Amino acid sequence: MKSIVGDPPCLLICGQTYTAKATILNRILNEQILRITNCSDNSKSWRPLRFRFGAERRSALTTLTDSFELLNGDYNPGTNWTVLPQRDVEIRQEDLSDPCTAQATTEVTLNHPLLATKVEIIVAPHNCPDLNITRLYSQYSSRMLPIIFYGIDKDYLSQEEQRELLDLRHLASDLPLLFLDCCPHTESPARHSQVDDDLGEDSAYDSNNEDLVARSVEDLESHNQGASSPSPRRPSRFHDIVHGQLRSLGFLTDPSEVPVFKGGMTPTEDDLHQSRLEKLYNMQGILMFVRQVLQLYLTRATTVLHDLHLQCMNMFITTAFDMQRDIQITPRRIDYARQREMELFESLKDLANQRQEEIRKLIQATIQDLKEPLLQEAENYQFEDLEISLDGELSQGKEIKGCTTQIQELVLNRVNKAVVDKLISSVDYLHDSFVGTLTRCLESLEKGEDGQQGETSASMALKQILNSAYQVEVTVRTSYSFVKVIWERMKEILQSMKPFKAPPIVDKDWKRKVAINLLNNLDESKLAKSICSQFRSRLNNSHDMFSSSLRQLENKHSGRLEKTEEQRMKVRKVHAPRLARLALDSTSLRDMVLYGMPKLEREIGRGQYGVVYSCRNWAGLTSLAVKSVVPPDDKHWNDLALEFHYTRSITEHERVVTLRGSVIDHSYGGDGCSPAVLLIMDRLQRDLHVAIKAGLDFPGRLQVALDVVEGMRYLHSLGLVHRDIKLKNVLLDKRDRGKITDLGFCKPEAMMSGSIVGTPIHMAPELFSGKYDSSVDTYAFGILFWYVCAGHVRLPTAFEQCANKDHLWSSVKKGVRPEKLNVFDKHCWELMQACWAGEPGDRPLLGEVQIKLQEIHERALDARLKMTKLRDLAGSKQAKTEDKGRPREV
Repeated sequence: MKSIVGDPPCLLICGQTYTAKATILNRILNEQILRITNCSDNSKSWRPLRFRFGAERRSALTTLTDSFELLNGDYNPGTNWTVLPQRDVEIRQEDLSDPCTAQATTEVTLNHPLLATKVEIIVAPHNCPDLNITRLYSQYSSRMLPIIFYGIDKDYLSQEEQRELLDLRHLASDLPLLFLDCCPHTESPARHSQVDDDLGEDSAYDSNNEDLVARSVEDLESHNQGASSPSPRRPSRFHDIVHGQLRSLGFLTDPSEVPVFKGGMTPTEDDLHQSRLEKLYNMQGILMFVRQVLQLYLTRATTVLHDLHLQCMNMFITTAFDMQRDIQITPRRIDYARQREMELFESLKDLANQRQEEIRKLIQATIQDLKEPLLQEAENYQFEDLEISLDGELSQGKEIKGCTTQIQELVLNRVNKAVVDKLISSVDYLHDSFVGTLTRCLESLEKGEDGQQGETSASMALKQILNSAYQVEVTVRTSYSFVKVIWERMKEILQSMKPFKAPPIVDKDWKRKVAINLLNNLDESKLAKSICSQFRSRLNNSHDMFSSSLRQLENKHSGRLEKTEEQRMKVRKVHAPRLARLALDSTSLRDMVLYGMPKLEREIGRGQYGVVYSCRNWAGLTSLAVKSVVPPDDKHWNDLALEFHYTRSITEHERVVTLRGSVIDHSYGGDGCSPAVLLIMDRLQRDLHVAIKAGLDFPGRLQVALDVVEGMRYLHSLGLVHRDIKLKNVLLDKRDRGKITDLGFCKPEAMMSGSIVGTPIHMAPELFSGKYDSSVDTYAFGILFWYVCAGHVRLPTAFEQCANKDHLWSSVKKGVRPEKLNVFDKHCWELMQACWAGEPGDRPLLGEVQIKLQEIHERALDARLKMTKLRDLAGSKQAKTEDKGRPREV
């Protein structure tokens, strides 16, 4: 886009021969800059030429890449010439020894009005393998905007020329080409030979020879006159061969499909990419092609700019939706986490309080199942850090206590693990019910603003709640009764007081005996009580920790959501309107470049914010309506830009009026006045208000109501709320099918500010509070449906009594609604009552409304069919009666 705006245009002249290129250049500049002699010139090698604006005529050899002038002792830049000297154009044999000179470009400066507009002309080289057209295009297209001409002065294109065109098309695939039919030179070769022999090789280019200059100008004029007359080439052969070759290469379409540019016509969007074939003398066609390519460049720039605006605008709307969802869903997530954790806590606490007896039985059964495997494991247990002989004798008698302790630890560890596993199985169902959703909810709440996981104290507390069953411990103190502990301690003291008592042999029997003694002395009741006590203690601690963490999390999100709401309001009130206005400017500029200003005809309507005119055709479309809006200030500009964006972004739907384009008329009202925005849309026959006054029958009105519901459902599916559903905003086509129009108040829910907009009689009560959603359209449809069923456009009696708008709003908030008329049947009255219910949650969904409307519509069609049959039957009976009353002819 930057290159299109900043780079100058460049006319790139290519062709089959040097003669064709020279002819095109002379025709464009309207003077003979290059001499055209005979066909022998086409066998020579000619340099690329670059024509630029300059105060005086000057030519010099320069490098192709950076335009550095070459200094050559044998060459002096020419300044005093009329026709470009041949030595500046031709590549001679001696030039081939120097690569710089052989590949040099002749840069020419001319004081010409075309070049004064910063346009440059590049003539492609001829017979230069190292300087082909593809290299030339690649070099200049990076810093200029090429407009490509291709001269044809033969009856066919050679294989090499076809390959050259295909290479050029590959490089410039998105650019059209103008093929120019260049008439051949009409002078005889003998005359040229005689001139060359008499005057020498360079004398024809000598500006001091006035006779030759005059003769050259006369030759150019006679050539131009000859070009406007029938060409000596056979037209049928040229048309059949060259045109067929260009079609096969993909440049041209069928001749009957190629439009001919005429004065005042504007190319369509498809025309901008279409290559063309014109006669060289048709200067108007050449000018139209240049305008076409420049339009193409401008269209690309405005399209890129508009696409960028749309992308940013959609990003803002998506961001506003995300912000609104975050504001709405975060408090609900916190409440959900608090509620589910409380349910989990109560369930686990109930398990610990009420199931102690079940846990005791569970422990008893576990010990019974575990007894024999545990005794075998105790027999084979190898003591650690104790010196025991192979016979099982201890080196010191006091080490018997260490052996007993290790056996007890082995037994208690196995019992502890088995009991915990059984206990976990009793609370596993809670994992399925609570853990998944609650854990994900907490993780989403605990994510930082950068999306990374932040402090997870609440999640850790939840894990501690769920792991309470894993953390219970079985010890000797908790597993023995108090009496048994005292008795075992007394036995140990008495055993130690016996004199000369040999320590026991620590063998398998001793180990088994110790293990059996421990298992027999386990108190299941005390063990169950201890487990439940530990469970409750850890559960309470984890619950308190979770509640504290959740409060901290709630405070953190409260501050964050306040900032989010500020950002959302800034997006809605500042960024989005500004960007929407830029998008309106860019798309209006694009439509203006492509299609021009629409021609306004008679006025067909007038509203609060603009005037509607008819338009016969624009952009290839017919029967259009143009809404002219003049925004008085920035606020109205922003509102209009947002309206246009939302309307234009809607995919074409048969129940919503399509906006075809927009143009900004900056000349409206003169200097100092706000420009007018012209919104172009399809023109329809009438609105529903006029149709009801004209007597549209009841089934037809119901069909329009169904169309309105379908259009509303489509808008709501896109997240848009219309906010101004009424009779005059429903247009009817030729078949009396409805379309919703005037999306001036239509906005996404996330972009609504709670402003009070709409037509007073159709406004829902919650609109006055500023907090509303898409159900306001359902309310407005209920009022519209009242008119549909009533068959007239008079105000309801309840609303006629309201003196002003404030009185009307007050009555609506108090519950005043339109009255029931005698023509209403039960189903219609119930439907409109449901639609205009005071509470938004009590209103039906539009899908339900559509189903009920279809049933009402089917009954109305059946009733009309019956009435038609009865009318036909009554007519036939009357005809028979009249026939009986007539006297018979004898």
